[in-house]
Amino acid sequence: MSVRRPCAHAAMLVGILAAIAASAQTPSLPSAQSTVRWRDVSMEDYRQHLQTLSTLVEACATARNIKSCDPSLIGPDDRVPIVNGSHAEQRLVRYGWLRLLFSKAEDPDEPAAKLPKPGHVQEAVQDHSTTSQLLKDAKQRLDDDLAQSHAPVAAAPPYAQERAVMQQVLAEPEFRDLKPTVRDSVLEKLGNWLNRVFESAANLKARSAWIGRALVWGFILAVCVALVWSLLRLERRWRVQLAPDFDRPAPGAASARDWQLWLEDARNAAASGLWREAIHFLYWAAISRLESRRLWPADRARTPREYLALVAPEDPRKPGLSQLTGAFERFWYGGREAGEGDYKNAEDLASSLIAGGAPAGTRELSTVPEGGAR
Repeated sequence: MSVRRPCAHAAMLVGILAAIAASAQTPSLPSAQSTVRWRDVSMEDYRQHLQTLSTLVEACATARNIKSCDPSLIGPDDRVPIVNGSHAEQRLVRYGWLRLLFSKAEDPDEPAAKLPKPGHVQEAVQDHSTTSQLLKDAKQRLDDDLAQSHAPVAAAPPYAQERAVMQQVLAEPEFRDLKPTVRDSVLEKLGNWLNRVFESAANLKARSAWIGRALVWGFILAVCVALVWSLLRLERRWRVQLAPDFDRPAPGAASARDWQLWLEDARNAAASGLWREAIHFLYWAAISRLESRRLWPADRARTPREYLALVAPEDPRKPGLSQLTGAFERFWYGGREAGEGDYKNAEDLASSLIAGGAPAGTRELSTVPEGGAR
């Protein structure tokens, strides 16, 4: 007895394992059918399916039991090819509405709803059709679909007149910007590519959460870095634009013309005996030289006294500039006539200022021209 019991238990265990393996290898029909959602069929197969469904609806309406009204008998949806001239497409015909009706057909019809009493307002209007009536409507719908499948496919109208009117409207000036440009096409392609990238990231996130999260945060970080870099470049450009440009004097300033040219004009005027004009050119030669050395910002609107006030009191060039400014004002603005001696003294002052030092050994410019009466 002790030997037979282990053998019996072993045989029982083998039988249980064999039954489990057999049940795993042979799935039930409804679960296998539930995985198939639709199938590609020809037009003839579609008509035969409609006839079969019409027969099933008629049998279900007659028996009203689980066997006759089993939703799995309906089968998958049909994807039917539709040819319309040179254009061909596939249309998906769904039967979910019929499966839902079959799942409720085994229940008895509900009693008819009571009509509202006169004088009472009905809050909502609902469809109180019984299941029997819905089965009749389903059979009629299947018969109509079957009759429609035998009818020729109507060709799509050309809409020639409507198309001409639309083209005439779009040709107006206010609709000129509606025509797509190369830039619009490029932006559309870029947007579609970004949508595909985000969709791929979402799908990847569903499979591996950390990879999708890393891609999303990496993209956000890249956008932030690019934005900060752009703002820094923009701020640097603004700062450069706001900074004064000392390398390029303002138009009309004294330093806008080289001091050598002012000095050459002064010598030419002196050679012609135009002493007032010569002193005038000497003054602006000195101002141009000092301004080019960044002694003050270039500005043509200053007066000679304002130029003099910009020089510091302790600057060794201020006395010479003060004497040259006084001579310039007396002979140019004051209208006094100048002589060769006045020009020589102004030239010594201007040469000292141009050289960058203080005037040495210069005498005060006379206020009366040489040889003139006092």
